[in-house]
Amino acid sequence: MTQQKDYSLPYTVQPPDSVRTDILSILDYDYRDRRDIEITIDHPEYTSVCPMTGLPDTGSLTIVYVPDQHIVELKSLKYYLLQFRQVGIFYENVVNHILDDLTAALSPKKMRIVGRFSARGGLTSTVEAVYEK
Repeated sequence: MTQQKDYSLPYTVQPPDSVRTDILSILDYDYRDRRDIEITIDHPEYTSVCPMTGLPDTGSLTIVYVPDQHIVELKSLKYYLLQFRQVGIFYENVVNHILDDLTAALSPKKMRIVGRFSARGGLTSTVEAVYEK
């Protein structure tokens, strides 16, 4: 007699509201009264979980923003983004979720989040969300 294998996930899929923003370290932008700058941050190893299948979704994220009073400390941003590894969330929602969290924390003049997601079933997706003050 053959034994059935257990193909259940080895982890618990978390809901999007489990992502904590209090780990983001927000710093003053010292040149706020002198000039605008554009900051581009690339995260080439984004991972989350498909809420329908429980399988990993991968891709890259690009965050582009013009700070007003504050900038985000990169190590804290890395830890914020790593939380999505066990979150069940669709591509379209993750880009909006991150944009909402970062604009609430930073109040930038402008911000754009672009998600480029790896192929699943032969299709790739690029999702972009924009905020302007």
